[in-house]
Amino acid sequence: MTESYRHENYPEDMQAIIDADSYETVLDLFDAKVKQFADKPAFTCMGKTITYKDLDALSSDFAAYLQNETDLKPGDRIALQMPNIVQFPIAAWGALRAGLVVVNTNPLYTERELEHQMNDSGAKAMVVYAGMAAQALKVQPRTPVEKIIVTEIADLHPPLKRALVNTVVKRVKKMVPDFDASKTVPFRTALRQGQNFSYRPVRTGHDDPIVLQYTGGTTGVAKGAMLTNRNLIANMLQCYEYFKLALKDGEETLITPLPLYHIYAFTVHCMVLMYTGNQSVLIPNPRDIPGFVKELSKHRFTGFVGLNTLFVALCNNDDFKKLDFSGLKLTISGGMALTHAAADTWKDVTGCLINEGYGMTESSPVLSFNPPGHAQLGTIGVPAPSTEVKVINDDGVAQPIGEPGELCARGPQVMKGYWNRPQDTAKTIDEDGWLKTGDVAVLQEDGYLKIVDRKKDMIVVSGFNVYPNEIEDVLVGHPKIVECAAVGVPSEKTGEAVKVFIVTNDEVSDEDLIAYCREHLTAYKVPRQFERRDELPKTNVGKVLRRELRTEQA
Repeated sequence: MTESYRHENYPEDMQAIIDADSYETVLDLFDAKVKQFADKPAFTCMGKTITYKDLDALSSDFAAYLQNETDLKPGDRIALQMPNIVQFPIAAWGALRAGLVVVNTNPLYTERELEHQMNDSGAKAMVVYAGMAAQALKVQPRTPVEKIIVTEIADLHPPLKRALVNTVVKRVKKMVPDFDASKTVPFRTALRQGQNFSYRPVRTGHDDPIVLQYTGGTTGVAKGAMLTNRNLIANMLQCYEYFKLALKDGEETLITPLPLYHIYAFTVHCMVLMYTGNQSVLIPNPRDIPGFVKELSKHRFTGFVGLNTLFVALCNNDDFKKLDFSGLKLTISGGMALTHAAADTWKDVTGCLINEGYGMTESSPVLSFNPPGHAQLGTIGVPAPSTEVKVINDDGVAQPIGEPGELCARGPQVMKGYWNRPQDTAKTIDEDGWLKTGDVAVLQEDGYLKIVDRKKDMIVVSGFNVYPNEIEDVLVGHPKIVECAAVGVPSEKTGEAVKVFIVTNDEVSDEDLIAYCREHLTAYKVPRQFERRDELPKTNVGKVLRRELRTEQA
């Protein structure tokens, strides 16, 4: 039995300990890297590329605008509500340079969700994509928001292309509802006004929150995780120890389909890749698979950051299979469990293995990852450098190697706490700094971790624990199953029974599926109920919402 575990047996080029104090703030890091990689491409979107030098200048202009043309003071919160466009990193770094706290906000929020987040965070300003401006203005009177800055999708493109793209998006595609522009400030105007002033550097503390990252809100009320300079610097350095095994500084191009407002993409693309001087190709709408594939064809990309549902969707596209993958060196998976079927198909199509990691908003987010060249499919890799882990039972007792229990972690990437919610913080992080993840995991003898399932998703059949991930991993191996989700439903006979919602590419009978499952699962795990769906409910980052499916069965 072990109280806690800290991995030591990393590949020889990885360090077991990172120095979270090597930079006092993320701005110290930013200043150093935009100079070091000044002429390297930083972000590309829809044919527009900005270098690190451009990012420095444009974010400085935006910071100067915030400091001189608004009433915002250091420590005030500013919400960013944009898809993956070049304006996002400019606004984020501009806000941080002005000493503000960034509140990453989902562009697909409903009015209710947006109102809650603005009130909970106390945001005084918003930077929004024009398609969300009407909703932001509608919600504004019920929130502390005083200023709304609006950007159109092609704002940074040359004049002719800017006018064409913005007009098509608004008039032809009808993607921008009408709004009262007199009550907003155009992003281009803000940048232009900022050029009239000198940006004044602002110092924040090493342990000061600089990002409020709201949890998905799929359970209870969405809470803002306070991520500090130290948290983000630590996780950036931890990720770098893994990534450097496959990627070189200043030479790589990574595809960025996952939203930058999500902590997974924010840390990888706005922190780690900046640290390494690499390029992110931003995909504003990854759900448009044909458009996504067309954009991919324009780049010789060397890295890809995604999740299970996206890998499946791409590999089902014939044009994707025709792309040149000769440069692809690293594929990163996170955000949801990676199935064997998706991993195998991606490898067959692209020739590149998928390296799966694990984390959560509260840990900035990465807690573990499969080192490139040393990946174990079906695991979430080894704990990040300078990270301790343990698995505990319901009584809080640490479990032996190989026994399942709730995964707990402690390290410099663990959040300061939830914004204005000390009681929720105390339930999630104990007095000794251990973060309770809510996930059931097994620690293997070799130090690799395996997630068995979410604690709350576990199904109990006749007293036996059944984990949905295992059922789903088996079923997606069936040639006629595209994706699926397993949930527990009430059963008079067994307490709970397993029901699976499936999306298929051809007709298949329940009997065939049961027979297939019997080949791979013990009897009490075999589902007997199946429901066909055209699609499964998902969060905006692609996680299947098992909770929503369970609620339908109540």
